[in-house]
Amino acid sequence: MGSDELDDVVIPEPGPRDPAQTEAFVIAMCNQKGGVGKTTTAINLGAALVEYGRRVLLVDFDPQGSLSVGLGVNSHALDSSIYDLLMTRGTNPHDIIQSTKLLGLDVLPANIDLSAAEVQLVSEVAREHTLTRVMEPIKKDYDIVIIDCAPSLGLLTVNALTSADGVLIPLEAEFFALRGVAMLTDTIAKVQDRLNPKLELIGILPTMYDARTLHNREVVERVEEAFGDKVFLTKIRRTVKFPETTVAGEPITTYASSSPGATQYRNLAKEVLSRCPAA
Repeated sequence: MGSDELDDVVIPEPGPRDPAQTEAFVIAMCNQKGGVGKTTTAINLGAALVEYGRRVLLVDFDPQGSLSVGLGVNSHALDSSIYDLLMTRGTNPHDIIQSTKLLGLDVLPANIDLSAAEVQLVSEVAREHTLTRVMEPIKKDYDIVIIDCAPSLGLLTVNALTSADGVLIPLEAEFFALRGVAMLTDTIAKVQDRLNPKLELIGILPTMYDARTLHNREVVERVEEAFGDKVFLTKIRRTVKFPETTVAGEPITTYASSSPGATQYRNLAKEVLSRCPAA
C-alpha cells in the first residue's frame, strides 16, 4: 500500500457504546521490544476514543513512567502510584487516578517504584492475578481501559495480559522488530491457555512507517502475510509531532488536531471499536 493509498483508507464511523455493557473493555498495549510506539499509541488511541464518546482510563504499567510524563504528570513527585495499588491492600484506586487536560481521559500513573513490584509479586499467592484484582472496582467507571506495558515479557506484562480482554501490538516497520513477534504471540497463547481464556489479539499496528522505503513496505507485507486481517489498515507514520506532544504533555489529537498523525489515531480508534463490539 503506497503513501497516497494510506490517505484513501476509509473506515466507517463507530456507533455509540452499548449501554448494556456495564464495565470497561481492557486492552493491553504490548511488545517486549522497546521504542516501537507503545506509549505514543496508548496516549493517542485513548484520546481518539474519547472523541468517539468513550470514557477512557490509561494505566501506566511501565516503571519508566513514560505514559504519565506524556500526559503531563510529574512521575517523580507522586505521593502514590500504581505500585501502592498493587502492593498495599486497602489502597483506594480513586485516590491515585488523575484526570488529564482532556475531559474523559484519566491516567493511573507509575514511576520507578513499580520496578520493585516485579520482584515482590513473585512471592504473592495468585501473583498473575494481582492487577486483575485491583482493577475490578475501577472498571465500572470507564468504557475502555488501556494498559501501557513495559518492554518485557516479565511478571508485570503477564499481569496485564491476565487482566485484559484484548491485546494490541504496536510493531515498528523494521526487520528486527519482526523477530520478537513470535515470542510475544507464544506468550499470549500461554496466557490464554493457563490464565485468561477470554484474551484475544485485537490487532497488530505498524508504527514508524514510511511508505517511501522498500524495507518498510516489505516488513508490513510480511506481517500481513503472517497475520492476515489481524493487521490494522491504519499505519502510524513517522512525524516530528509525536516527540513535540510528549514535551507538551498532551495527545496529538489536541496538540495538532488537524495533523496526519491525529487522523491516523482517529482511524485506529474506529478500527479498534469495530473489532471490539464490547467497547
